[in-house]
Amino acid sequence: MNDTKKTTKRAATRNTSATGWTDEEREAMKEHARELKAAKRRGAAKADGEADVRAKIAEMPDADRDMAERIHAVVKAVAPDLVPRTWYGMPAYATPDGKVLCFFTPAAKFKERYATFGFNAGANLDDGTMWPTSWALTKMTKADEAKIGELVKKAAS
Repeated sequence: MNDTKKTTKRAATRNTSATGWTDEEREAMKEHARELKAAKRRGAAKADGEADVRAKIAEMPDADRDMAERIHAVVKAVAPDLVPRTWYGMPAYATPDGKVLCFFTPAAKFKERYATFGFNAGANLDDGTMWPTSWALTKMTKADEAKIGELVKKAAS
């Protein structure tokens, strides 16, 4: 089989569009573009990220919403300098200069079996030569809240 036929066969077996993105990924990118336009229109410093995050959380299915509300409360309590905002249509928390530090990805967003709480490269979580930057969540316990609080506090330091 020549290279062209191999490529065509592989492309035909993927469950994505010709661009390689799923419908959910394309929608997340569109949401991010809308977020950027809205922030520019309102002025980045005046953007009401708290209201945007609360609106996104309110749209979530019950299990995701419960986790997102609890994470939101923890982040605000342990790192009050972080600025709530949406990021690709998800709740996120940015440094005062606008760089997203951590974010919550609801399970329903990409039709996954678990939600995630993750950190971007600006987070101060370095631990040797390898460390986790994302955690899977199926529900939130008090111990999970405490761990997330420790991680956010360290990441924001």
